[in-house]
Amino acid sequence: MSYDRYVAVCKPLHYHYIMDLRLQLQLVICSWFFSWTIPIISVAMLSQLDFCDSNIIDHFFCDFAPLLHISCSDITYVELEALLASLLLFIFPFSFITVTYIYIFHTILKIPSTSGKQKTFLTCSSHLTVVCTFYGTMITLYMVPSTVRSPEVTKSLSLLYAVVTPFLNPIIYSLRNTEIRSTLKKWIQRSKHKGTTMRCGHETIGDTAVLPSRTTRSVRFR
Repeated sequence: MSYDRYVAVCKPLHYHYIMDLRLQLQLVICSWFFSWTIPIISVAMLSQLDFCDSNIIDHFFCDFAPLLHISCSDITYVELEALLASLLLFIFPFSFITVTYIYIFHTILKIPSTSGKQKTFLTCSSHLTVVCTFYGTMITLYMVPSTVRSPEVTKSLSLLYAVVTPFLNPIIYSLRNTEIRSTLKKWIQRSKHKGTTMRCGHETIGDTAVLPSRTTRSVRFR
């Protein structure tokens, strides 16, 4: 996505030529290939460890660091492999995203109009926020030795990347869509209108319920 935004902002006239269907398929295939093959090595090494003390982990789910905590085997090579895998899965993509956004912000500063700068910056800032949150927690979890962190910190970081980031993704990216924002505004206005109509209806019913009693009293008085 960062490369797509880089081409759209820095090379808009060449966008359709560069981001053709072939390149899109190559990017998707590479993402799926590395995300499946590299973790297999970690899983294979974890399966060779001995767990002789306990089979209960202090965590929300069966994550990498909690498994290392309850292992009674030597985990030096496992942590070294996790460090090397993290370089490929986290450091290189995060560095690539950072470089592309440096070029993007450099191009944004050259835009003469203030509205154009603001619109382009807001479009890219949402993606950059999610990227920093996700990669920051993943680098801390899988590149910092597990003995340095407490179990509470590990659980909090895991909750941040496993729950909070996926929860924010549709909200941040959807609210950047003009059609979704206009639909949301119409729904809010319609809800307010229904609430106002219901309140007015209750007040009208209350007034009509009181009027006959007043009229009856006046007739009896006469």
